[in-house]
Amino acid sequence: MVYDAIGSNGKLEADLRFSGQFSAAAVSSMSNIAEGFSRQTDKEFSRGLWISKGSAAEVQSLSYAALDQEYLNEEGKRAIYDQAEKVASLDSGMLKYLQKSSPRSIKNRRHKDS
Repeated sequence: MVYDAIGSNGKLEADLRFSGQFSAAAVSSMSNIAEGFSRQTDKEFSRGLWISKGSAAEVQSLSYAALDQEYLNEEGKRAIYDQAEKVASLDSGMLKYLQKSSPRSIKNRRHKDS
């Protein structure tokens, strides 16, 4: 969604610093989940999920800034904000699951829970 918004708005696309930060925050959310998971411990996965939640909050904040700068209309801001909220909610759900489960490696959990 963020990439679509940038590509469809010449003013936003021309603001390289802002559009770069906006797209980096969106990618960071996804990348931190993958990075934390790849380390194969609940602790590292949880850390990645917390960072992902922070990046989702950054996307939400930047969506408001984009609205203020007239880079997005209310509908575009709302779509991006809501999608970031879904990501943060999914992160929270996984964090709750990890907090309830006993600490072990993700590799062992995959084999046991399958």
